This record gives sequence, C-alpha cells and structure tokens, in this order.
Amino acid sequence: LHVPARHGVVLAAGGFPRDIPRRGELFPRTPGGRDHWTLAPVTADGTGIRLGESAGGHVRTGASAGAWCPVSLVPYRSGRVGTFPHIMDRAKPGSIGVVSTGRRFVNEANGYYDYVTALFEAAPEGEPVQAWQIADARFVRRFPLGMAKPRPVPLFPYVRSGYLTKARTLGELARRCGIDEQGLIDTVQRFNTAARAGVDPEFGRGSTPFNRYGGDPSSHPNPSLAPLERGPFYAVRILPGSFGTFAGLDTDARSRVLDDARHPIAGLYAVGADQANVMGGHYPAGGVNIGPALTFGFLAGRELARAEVEATR
Repeated sequence: LHVPARHGVVLAAGGFPRDIPRRGELFPRTPGGRDHWTLAPVTADGTGIRLGESAGGHVRTGASAGAWCPVSLVPYRSGRVGTFPHIMDRAKPGSIGVVSTGRRFVNEANGYYDYVTALFEAAPEGEPVQAWQIADARFVRRFPLGMAKPRPVPLFPYVRSGYLTKARTLGELARRCGIDEQGLIDTVQRFNTAARAGVDPEFGRGSTPFNRYGGDPSSHPNPSLAPLERGPFYAVRILPGSFGTFAGLDTDARSRVLDDARHPIAGLYAVGADQANVMGGHYPAGGVNIGPALTFGFLAGRELARAEVEATR
C-alpha cells in the first residue's frame, strides 16, 4: 500500500506499550519485556515510532519510559484475564501495600505512578516485581479492593477465582501469598499503632491534601489511615503496569521529528505518545499525556495548514 502525502506525515500511533522488545530495552526490571501489564490497546505496538526511526528520527527517554500504574490480573470464568488499574482503592483507610518481605514500601495514597516507581526499587532482587495490597474485613465491606467491590456485592466470586486471597489471620494470609510471615505481622502492628494516632511516621501517608482527598472523611483523626485489625484478612497481588509510554520520538516545539543532530526532518511530525513526552518522563498529575497530545497535535495541524496555504499561493 502506497499513500502519498502532499505536505507531511503525522505519527500518532499510541507509543510502544505493547512493543515487547522495546519494553525489555527501556522499562526497568522487565526481562524480555514480558513482566509488564499495560492498559493500552493492542494497536499501541510501537509502529509509529519505528516508522519515525526509519526516516531518521530517534527515541528520547527522559526520567521514565512509561506512565506507570499498579495493576492486578482478573481471571474470568471464560478463561480470559483482565487487567485492573488500582487508582483510588490504595488511598482508602485500612489497607497497606507490602512486598515479599512483609514490609511497606511506599505512601499508598500517593499517585499510581509513585507506587510503581517505588515497587521497582523495593522488590527484592531475583524475585518478580510484585506487591500485595492487604486489607481487613472492615475495609472490604466499605471500599473496593481492586476489582472486588464492597457490600452488597459478594466477595466469594473473587476469592473462588483466586483474585483475592482470604485468611483468618495475618500469619495465614502471609503464608498463602508467599510473604514473610513475621515481617507482615510486625509491619501491621507498627502501622496500626501509628494509624490510631493519625500518623504514618514511615511514609507520611495522609500528610498532604492529595492523600486526604483520596481517603475517607469519616475516618478520624486522619482520613487516610485506619488500623487493620478485624479478620478475616484479604490480599490482592499487584503488578507493574502502565497507561502508556513517555519515551518517544524526539521533536522540536513545532512537533517536527528531529534527527540525531537535532535537525528537523522535512515533512515528518510526531504527536501523542509517539512523541517524547514534554514532561521529560515525569508524572506531575493525571492526564499528563492528554494535554501535550492536544497541544502538539494542534501545532502539527497548524504547520500542515500553513504548508497548504503556501503551496496554493
């Protein structure tokens, strides 16, 4: 198929979150690129970026190659496995995240990007990058734990499918999940003591307006904190995922793709996730890919419209 372009080509194919070889090259702790679960569509396979490279463009990464998000895998009776993003449940009082040592590793009420960034650093070397979000019976009656819904939706289907792990005690829960038993018990005891006082001396959870906004205003003295003390206890396994990618083709302020010498390639533009994110791989807030996509898409369109006008003079 040959499609001629009169004034230029705009690459906007969704970045490379489904490009397994490139994920293995640019994503942290992702051997072979397969230990990662993205929420992006299957068509976001890096085609646009490869086309740009074939024309002389190059990829710029920045601080992070991906827009990280913690996810859990949801097994369905049909055999299909879904990917669920943990956005708000982490911030509710009465739940904590731990790695295999049983230790917490992050302020769970911070952004989803921060959660996964901390998980990459905290997961013990030689082990899969994974965590468990732990909650007690009171929590699951009031709040979602991942895909599992609060009362009146029954929890049994999620336990039966293996999505949730349930146990009478924290020690039993740790054994079933493969978490260090004493490590988890000690962590919960420390967390509970501080939570009753409304503080988190280890990570400062509940100390910012953002944290408290995601909590529960009826939880006192801190809307982000509550002890885990009423069995049975539940756990959902958390894995590193993403909404998309930040690394992409290097462009100038007019969306023109740049070559290795940072000269614009005539007639070639990149926008959206095919363009290296203007935030330099940082994640200041949700929607950080949407705003630049709108802005630089407009700029590319204006460039091409100007070229059309000039060609007709």
